[in-house]
Amino acid sequence: MPAPGLSLEDVSFLLVWTAVAIYALAFIAYAIDLARRSDLAVKAKDAALDRELVAAGGVAVTAETARHADVRAQEEAALADLEAPLGQRKRYLWARIGTSLTVLGFLFHVGGDVLRGIAAGRVPWANNYEFALTGTMLIVAVFLVVLFRYDLRFLGSFITGLVAVFLGGAALAFHVDVTPLADPLKSVWLVIHVFVASLSTAFFALAFALSVLQLLQHRREWAALAAVGTPEEGAPRRSGPAFLRTLPSAEALESLAYRFAIIGFIFWTFTLIAGSIWANDAWGRYWGFDTKEVWTFVIWVLYAGYIHARATRGWRGARSAWLSIVGFSAVIFNFVVVNMFFKGLHAYSGLS
Repeated sequence: MPAPGLSLEDVSFLLVWTAVAIYALAFIAYAIDLARRSDLAVKAKDAALDRELVAAGGVAVTAETARHADVRAQEEAALADLEAPLGQRKRYLWARIGTSLTVLGFLFHVGGDVLRGIAAGRVPWANNYEFALTGTMLIVAVFLVVLFRYDLRFLGSFITGLVAVFLGGAALAFHVDVTPLADPLKSVWLVIHVFVASLSTAFFALAFALSVLQLLQHRREWAALAAVGTPEEGAPRRSGPAFLRTLPSAEALESLAYRFAIIGFIFWTFTLIAGSIWANDAWGRYWGFDTKEVWTFVIWVLYAGYIHARATRGWRGARSAWLSIVGFSAVIFNFVVVNMFFKGLHAYSGLS
């Protein structure tokens, strides 16, 4: 039971900050994991070159052949690791610690979210703070669920860092006391429309993280292949962080980001349709060019463009990754800037 004088809302706020602290620890653990992977990648590269030369058995093997084989072997091994079943995955100690901390932080996060809803007597996503609270919770939830299918622990530092910053920032900048709902929000569509929008944002966040890594991996692969056949065999060539050698190829990362973006796009399409129905119930029109409505449609167009462009040959690779990044940036702009600085019928941030 809460201590005397400590309300459910206060307990919720304490749980949220506890979750932020645990996510920060998870971020550190995942960062150490990436650092360890970097060291392993450097050692594996040296060992691979030695094996190529020894396996030749006296046959002249050029540095070009060895490097090319090394790049392809890394891609195949990383793809196998990505799709490996739970019981057959590599036992990276710090990645396991990071995942355990993420689960623990998620439990505190859920507790804070649920208690906020109980204190308010409604669903906990009626203002900026509550939307951030629920949205970041769903980002972690989707990440943890996806781990059962794909070994995306290499995204752990990105996801936990992103969530810790967003959740901590929301607690500092957006937190408001529980207040009664405005009349237009007293609808079943609040439960459906906003929750689906939050879920869509979670999938877009994963696609965004993968697209950022795709760009880094694309640069590394390009540099590695460009180094094949260079006269200066021993000349160092910068190609990004060493841990990238343990990750799937840019093409595999792009394919995975595309899948998550499609799922997020489906949910966002439903968000747009549900919002129009709710607008008709609340204000007597389906569309009114309100700022929030316009930006919701802009985001839909950006992701529709990304999906269409990715489906054509000319827009794969770095260009499609940038579209994914721009799309998620628009989502964040819609949540932060539009809610705080633009007036309209959707001005329910709770901030004065």
